[in-house]
Amino acid sequence: ARCQCKMEAKERRNCGYPGITAEQCRKAGCCFNSSVPGVPWCFSPKAKKVRKVCPADSHARINCGFPGITAKECERKGCCFRSHPAGVPWCFYHRVVEE
Repeated sequence: ARCQCKMEAKERRNCGYPGITAEQCRKAGCCFNSSVPGVPWCFSPKAKKVRKVCPADSHARINCGFPGITAKECERKGCCFRSHPAGVPWCFYHRVVEE
């Protein structure tokens, strides 16, 4: 994403090799900007910001527990707990979403 390539020139970490083209650099998943001399033109993008959320769709839940698990036991495992609706896992894994 474009915002992952916006950084100070001094923050750039080399992601290419001498003579790499903009197209080759981008195909490798890197950022390319040749406007600043003396720093890497092909550089690693910033890491994506992600966060964990409990899925709102009960049918998207992936089981993280066992029948009869308590909320406390589930949360100790680092999972989400919702005791409704019936017929779906009540203890389930988080989803990771990009911000």
